[in-house]
Amino acid sequence: MSNENVTPRVAEPILLSAALGSFEALWSPRIVTRVNDYDVRVAKVAGEHVWHVHEDTDEFFLVVEGTLDIALRDGGESGDGGERCVTLERGAVFVVPRGVWHRPRSDRGASIMLLEPSGTSTVGDAHDEVPGHVDVTTGHALGA
Repeated sequence: MSNENVTPRVAEPILLSAALGSFEALWSPRIVTRVNDYDVRVAKVAGEHVWHVHEDTDEFFLVVEGTLDIALRDGGESGDGGERCVTLERGAVFVVPRGVWHRPRSDRGASIMLLEPSGTSTVGDAHDEVPGHVDVTTGHALGA
């Protein structure tokens, strides 16, 4: 794992609003800090992400502002089982279990916080074709 995207741990509090105000890119998470081997990431989102799956890790979402919908596919290796959608309002948290195909979206835009193992790709281990507006990354340092 490369250390070029590492945000150093700091001894001062970090305001999520300041972290989110430091960039404009959508679907391009910034690493706010680390907790053990996990990144605390923030992202601005609007429109649809891509259907994807993380085979070996859960994915934690917290909505800081706005509303986020997460479509989920149940069952089958290709995730072709039934679909359902969860809607997260401001302040809501949700965990997508490992192995579950999902696609986040926000019609009006949202700011979110994610907690994932360091080095986790934004498009998971398998995914549909990635649209140009989705940044395929393991996270960028704040200020990058």
